[in-house]
Amino acid sequence: MDIESFLLALEHEVADYKAPVIDLIGVQTQNPFKVLVATIMSARTKDETTARAAGRLFDEAPDIHALKGLSEERIRELIHPVGFFKNKAKYLYKLSEALKPYAYKVPDEIDELLKLPGVGRKTANLVLSVAFDKPAICVDTHVHRIMNIWGFVNTKNPLATEQALRTKLPQKYWKKVNSVLVPFGQIRCKPVGPQCDSCLLEQSCPKNGVNPRRIKNAGSGTLKFISWNVNGLRAVEKKGFIDIVKGSGADIFALQETKAWPEQLSDEVKNIPGYSSYFAQAKKKGYSGLAIYTSKKPLNIITGLGMDQFDDEGRMLTLEFETFFLVNAYFPNAQHELKRIDYKIEFNNALFEYLKQLANKKTTIICGDFNVAHKAIDLANPEANKKNPGYSIEERTWMEKFINAGWVDTFRVFNQEPEQYSWWSYRFNARTKNIGWRIDYFVIDEKSKSWLQDADILTDIFGSDHCPVQVELKPG
Repeated sequence: MDIESFLLALEHEVADYKAPVIDLIGVQTQNPFKVLVATIMSARTKDETTARAAGRLFDEAPDIHALKGLSEERIRELIHPVGFFKNKAKYLYKLSEALKPYAYKVPDEIDELLKLPGVGRKTANLVLSVAFDKPAICVDTHVHRIMNIWGFVNTKNPLATEQALRTKLPQKYWKKVNSVLVPFGQIRCKPVGPQCDSCLLEQSCPKNGVNPRRIKNAGSGTLKFISWNVNGLRAVEKKGFIDIVKGSGADIFALQETKAWPEQLSDEVKNIPGYSSYFAQAKKKGYSGLAIYTSKKPLNIITGLGMDQFDDEGRMLTLEFETFFLVNAYFPNAQHELKRIDYKIEFNNALFEYLKQLANKKTTIICGDFNVAHKAIDLANPEANKKNPGYSIEERTWMEKFINAGWVDTFRVFNQEPEQYSWWSYRFNARTKNIGWRIDYFVIDEKSKSWLQDADILTDIFGSDHCPVQVELKPG
């Protein structure tokens, strides 16, 4: 491919887009300290949130000496609500001590930057490029994703992409690639529903692995469903959730582990244009919970299973439509040493009976976080996890019984490849290394298998320790 023509064309395209906040801070301040601090804060946070938090912090701490005078608690107050603000406050609190060997100046070498708290390769490269005007390739998820879509690299993670680009990409584009591809990835080539139909590269882009947004045609009949364990709806709202839903093209968007009662949610997240929203919550605040956003009006809404021991935890929400039921479920975690395995299997069996009753009436689709990897192919380290929650023999035996009783794991109809995961631990850089588990599913009754058109795992969507899963169905 002609990488130079792609990048030059997009450079003109994104000139009209809003510049990434780190680039703006770099241009406006030419201050390595502010670029470093803003970059640390920006990880997994919307630009608008980063900009506001940076403004508050820099009003009180415009330099490293002023930052040194702030307590960790005060830093936390100033940068809230950026993603993972508690961890980032710790990094910033420790920053002055970490910069002491450099006479309290930000170093301009990558190996030295990587020694600073909260600084990884992406952050270090961005600081080198923006603050010091040095040749550096900053690879975030957008750069990694788009370079693979174009087929310029064939890599599995951002680090591998950076290494490949250092070999293949002309150095004059090293600094430019991030400032071009980040806004392009945010606005046009989105992770969900990329706008290929209006992209200036539409004719020449290989579109590797891309599911373009679907422009609905009257009478097409295909429905798109997305399911996502968001690990806190209020938290993921700050990370672009509303834009993700609006750009997804989903007819139904189901959530698990919302950790909120409806009255705790903003009007914006409860009233996304084009969708009606329905919620089920646990009695305990900040725990479990479900939501469904639908562009189709349901005939009936059923909350729970009718059993208090499960319904008190907000684990089931069913919408009935004319031709199908959609069941959104958040299965219990068996917990360390399988302390809750009996409760989980009891829930599983009650759900099994409930689904059989629904499937006798009409097509039944169940989605959600099942909290189990069905087979060895569905997790990175099966041997090490045979006695652990999510891969115990009890959980796998139930899942096998369920599937064999006439239910279809929709993803495996279309994809039999290993290393296809939907959940990664926040620890040990597991997502970057793709050390994960596939525990999120769409399952449909066997009689309705002919409805299946496609299924996918949307690994490019961030904001939670899970990523969304998707299925497309055409009622027969």
